[in-house]
Amino acid sequence: MSERVQAGKLPPELLAQLLRGVKARDPRVVLGPKPGEDAALIDFGDRYLVAKTDPITFATDLIGWYLVQVNANDIAVMGATPKWLMATLLLPEDTDEEQARAIFHQLDAACSEIGVDLVGGHTEVTLGLSRPLAVGAMLGEAAKDRVVLTSGARPGDAIVVTKGIAIEGTAILARECESDLRRAAVPGDVIERAKEYLFSPGISVLRDASIACGAVEVHSMHDPTEGGLATGLMEVATAAGVGLSVDEAALPITPECGEICGALGLDPLGLIASGALLATTAPQEAPRLIDALAQEGIPAYEIGRVTPTQGELTLRSASGERELPVFQRDELARFLEG
Repeated sequence: MSERVQAGKLPPELLAQLLRGVKARDPRVVLGPKPGEDAALIDFGDRYLVAKTDPITFATDLIGWYLVQVNANDIAVMGATPKWLMATLLLPEDTDEEQARAIFHQLDAACSEIGVDLVGGHTEVTLGLSRPLAVGAMLGEAAKDRVVLTSGARPGDAIVVTKGIAIEGTAILARECESDLRRAAVPGDVIERAKEYLFSPGISVLRDASIACGAVEVHSMHDPTEGGLATGLMEVATAAGVGLSVDEAALPITPECGEICGALGLDPLGLIASGALLATTAPQEAPRLIDALAQEGIPAYEIGRVTPTQGELTLRSASGERELPVFQRDELARFLEG
């Protein structure tokens, strides 16, 4: 009997198996679907068209705003500029006109803020839904000599992460599960600060990625999302065919994230993590990268090194080394499913 797939991303082994059978028929497809890479690259002559699709399935509050941010992030970490968005909105049967207007306002305002045009999509009321679902398809463009791939990580590289973890998951838990947090005795002021994580420190990495590319030669960038920082690190290693050694004490778990995860029995390393940019660069460049980000008000931290042993992913601590934890599904999905 075939094994049941749990909610969340497909298991990495299954995804890799499925994608191995996908072959590009158009020679202009420079980068097609590949585990760990954030978007596709299509040759449009003097530049690359960068294409990405991503859904919003966990959050309902500000779903239109979320949709723009997460798709734009995956364009930005390719060294590209987000330009155009198509959005599919599937709404439950009890949706009223005001709710639909609110989502469209969120989409329009978020696109305007980052210079993206909403160019089309599809909207419908769909049978059987208990909450709205949104899927975005975003296009951007990049100069051919500016593209950054997840697979570009090199042995010896320093691993740098911006802002902290897990920004998005902490915000969603505060906004969608406030009653659970209060029952778990999380103080009200912690919940209110966590709600604002959407905007401060924020789940967008557009500025992070732009500053990084302007400051140093970045070998790879990645947007850790579902499955948290641990899954993002694994995706970098898989795409590049390398290993990683991470200093557990250096991981920037934000105070509110630590308190909320502790109260709910969740591991911050496996909690959806938009808002943190993962980047690798030559070790001598890491201090310059961290300083350039700091000058723009974005904290950044060196958390480890890329190693040559493919698939060897370790966490170092004062008590020794252990394997980087693997999350078959995001900690948020695990909590929501009870």
